[in-house]
Amino acid sequence: MRILRYILAYLFWTLLCLFIGIGYMRLVLGANTVSEEGLGYLLHLFYDIGMIQVGLWVGSAIALCFVLLDIFYLRKKLKNNPKRTVIRLAVLLMITVLVAIVHYLLEKVIDVI
Repeated sequence: MRILRYILAYLFWTLLCLFIGIGYMRLVLGANTVSEEGLGYLLHLFYDIGMIQVGLWVGSAIALCFVLLDIFYLRKKLKNNPKRTVIRLAVLLMITVLVAIVHYLLEKVIDVI
């Protein structure tokens, strides 16, 4: 039963990370201003698919970093802390900022992506 609770908790954190990744890509790409009529429909569709696909990859990177950090470090340190959810959210946001900085450096500065 305890393992099932851990799996469900990490599933929740992973889904949250994936939504954060998609939200980050929405901030990076901006609003979709392409027309939904005619040939613009394909561009509109490619924009949405690209935002979701790249956002899921970014969210997966955030989730992997967060889950590994939580399993190996945070769970032991926050065992008896009443504010463990708030601390985990803060750590998740810090990991998101670090992944965003790495993404920016790889995309704009080094021009790898």
